[in-house]
Amino acid sequence: MNAVYYHGVENFEVLTSAPMAEVRDDEVQIKVSCCGICGTDSHIAKGEFIAKFPLIPGHELVGTISKLGKSVTGFSIGDRCVADPGVTCGNCFYCRRGQSLLCQNFESLGVTMSGGFADYVTVACKKVYKIYNLTDEEATLVEPAACAVHGADQLNLPVGAEVLILGAGPTGLILSQLLKLNGASKVVIAANKGIKTDIARKLDAADEYVEIDRDAPDEHWAKLKKDYPYGFDAVVEATGSEKVANDSINYVRRGGTLMVYGVYTNEALVHWPPAKIFGDEIRIIGSFAQVYCFPRAVAYLDSGKVRVNGMVTDIFSVTDYQKALDKLESKTALKVVVKPATAM
Repeated sequence: MNAVYYHGVENFEVLTSAPMAEVRDDEVQIKVSCCGICGTDSHIAKGEFIAKFPLIPGHELVGTISKLGKSVTGFSIGDRCVADPGVTCGNCFYCRRGQSLLCQNFESLGVTMSGGFADYVTVACKKVYKIYNLTDEEATLVEPAACAVHGADQLNLPVGAEVLILGAGPTGLILSQLLKLNGASKVVIAANKGIKTDIARKLDAADEYVEIDRDAPDEHWAKLKKDYPYGFDAVVEATGSEKVANDSINYVRRGGTLMVYGVYTNEALVHWPPAKIFGDEIRIIGSFAQVYCFPRAVAYLDSGKVRVNGMVTDIFSVTDYQKALDKLESKTALKVVVKPATAM
């Protein structure tokens, strides 16, 4: 089959004869229709995050079931589906404490195991979920939506909370909608002016938008502080920018929560004043990936209660994978999708 194949850090080729995995009794084979590419994939290319090589990347996969393992029930050939990429061991210290997301042996399709930038991928049937109303392109947002569901769980905000989301990437726009649906009285998105904030407005993702000029950002950040002198009950840092992360604590209301939600370089550091955290009783939390959140993500997106139409801005063939990465890095796209050459 055709597949993007990493031999190592920033060393990949598009194979035309990549081997196809055998389908075990409890697995299904999925014929990939498309697979989303996100900032995590840029970090994987550089050997960051938890990437293991050699690797076929792609963790936001969508397709149809093309083969069933002997013991698989509840699915049929041709079912349209998405797959939860996370795999936990069930045996480590954290798994045995019911904290499987913190699994010491955490694996993921497209990160440490063969993923969806290929014609076919084999997945445990317990990780597969049917979709009905979403287009294939829209369904690439189910995995980011599952991460957003976990983020909302982590925040656990009271009804009436005011929230600031820094960044307008796909998972930030989905999290914003989830928080609006689940009790936030106001959600403000602050992000660089451009295609992402344009789409955020079309989706009605937030209640207010602060568009930051990349070349002269200070004026807009100062206005945000002036307009909200007491800050926000929760601030979600979803840019993955070290600089923005460092400043994000300054927008948190006393007694509020700061959630670190972006993917950063391994070298990124923050310097937050402990006296402020202590005196203002600020709660700082992280939100990493998800487990068991796919059913809720599918329900929200397939029902249309969380809107993702129009979020996919660019589609590339798997043979143009480098162009897809370049487009993602250009900051001129919201969601980039890669399709098998046969699906173009």
